[in-house]
Order: sequence, then structure tokens, then C-alpha cells
Amino acid sequence: MKAFRHVTGRAAVLDRGDVDTDQIIPKQFLKRIERTGYGEFLFFDWMKEPDFELRRPEYAGARILLAGRNFGCGSSREHAAWALQDYGFEVVIAPSFGDIFRTNALKIGLVPIVLPADTVEVLMRAVSDGSSLTVDLEAQQVAGPGHLVVEFEFEPFARDCLLQGLDDIALTLKREEAIVAYERSHAAAVDTTALSL
Repeated sequence: MKAFRHVTGRAAVLDRGDVDTDQIIPKQFLKRIERTGYGEFLFFDWMKEPDFELRRPEYAGARILLAGRNFGCGSSREHAAWALQDYGFEVVIAPSFGDIFRTNALKIGLVPIVLPADTVEVLMRAVSDGSSLTVDLEAQQVAGPGHLVVEFEFEPFARDCLLQGLDDIALTLKREEAIVAYERSHAAAVDTTALSL
């Protein structure tokens, strides 16, 4: 997982509540096992609508998504986070997230930031013309046009993992020496290297 410290980039506004994972990435595209290739199917049904928010030219290349409450609710598909990241988003800011979506996002380095609904609305108005935001995870701040600065809370362990680029495997490998030492000093209950015939 790539380390995340801060990003400055265009922000897109998706001012809709209860955006579920089936809208983010419909079920017919869940046939791949790789984490790549999902971005082109992000919001597949909504992208067909000519006035869909993310089709606006001022949001082209956005790296930050501002969304409504309960973003990523619904099924537990990790593909939703994969699709957002593959599309180019590095951060999603919303008043609340579906719990499983939030966990899936953190596991791949997509940064889910929770801010009060009125604060998210202020940010949405500030970038409605395609302006940029800066999200600084080290300082725990979002900065925008006109000296707009908003602080946010972030769970310390998740923040540390994002700052260091540590996914579950990398966290485990940090303790590889201790794991190997333990395995050498404790005989296995059964021989797992060969089957007797």
C-alpha cells in the first residue's frame, strides 16, 4: 500500500446521501480478482445520465470526493473502494460512512474522512467550481480556497498505518523476526510439510 501524507487536488462534489456500494460499482463488474480495472465502471448507471455530477468538466481528474451522509452503505463489497481508488480518488470526505466500506477503504489506502454535515456543505460550496483542496493527514487538516481550514479527527492506529503505507500484510511482516523465532522454538503439533501415504 502506498503511504499517504497529503494531497492537493481538484475536489468533486457528490451531494447525495446513502450512496450504496451497488451504485458505486454494480454487481455485474465483480468478476475480477485484481484490484485494478474497476475505475471505468465507477457509478456505472449514474454515469449514463448527462447531468450526473462527476461528468462535469470542472470535476475532471478530481482526487478528492465530497459526498453525503452514509456513503458506502449496503453490501460489503471491497470492490467499491477499489473502484474509487482506480478512478483516481485518494480521499473521500463525508458526514458518515458505511462501516464496512470505511474499513475496506483504509485497507487499500483510500482515506475516508468524517466531518460534520454542515462542514462538508461549506467545503462543497467552496469547490463547486472545481477548486482544489489540500488534505493533510499529518496535520489532520483540510484547506481550501479563501483561507478555509478545517481540522478533522482520525483514529490514531489507522492514521499511522496510512502515513507509513502499512496494509495488513506489511503490519504482519514488521514482526517477521519474532514470528520466525517463535516458530523455531515451538514444535508444530502436526507435520504440515508432508503427508504420509
